[in-house]
Amino acid sequence: MERAAVGLLGLAALAIGLAQVAGRYAAPAHAISYAEEVIVYLVVWAIMIVTSQLVATDGHVRPDLVLRALGPRARRGLEVFNCLVALVFCGGMVWFGWQIVATALLLDERSSTDLQFPMWAYYLALPVGGGLMALRYLARLLRLLFAADPAMIALGTPAHERPLDMAADRMH
Repeated sequence: MERAAVGLLGLAALAIGLAQVAGRYAAPAHAISYAEEVIVYLVVWAIMIVTSQLVATDGHVRPDLVLRALGPRARRGLEVFNCLVALVFCGGMVWFGWQIVATALLLDERSSTDLQFPMWAYYLALPVGGGLMALRYLARLLRLLFAADPAMIALGTPAHERPLDMAADRMH
């Protein structure tokens, strides 16, 4: 669902951008004055949603050079630590993001363009993205703590392609 949502948001941003460019040349008086603003909102939402996919596929920043130098148990420990730190960060994104959304709602903050877009809807991308990432990091942490064999934590292999334990590896 995340990938589909990101694809639709990107497609909408592209369509709006094309409409704006075509409008500027075909009928400049009727060109969309707030297209750039809407494109930014759509792209920010897409980026915040796709961050969860980066967690699922090990695409986020990680100390790979250090991990490669460690043994399986130390690598697992560092990965667990990384998940814990990431969960704290994601928790902060959700907490402070909700604070920003609540403030924008309280103040009825709107964009300064003709669109008068309610800014809470734009700011909502922060806690939603943080929450999605937190869910993925939590799943990863649980897999590392309870299911994964330390020797099976391979670098550069997306998490969804890794066997969960040695028994699962023997079945393939």
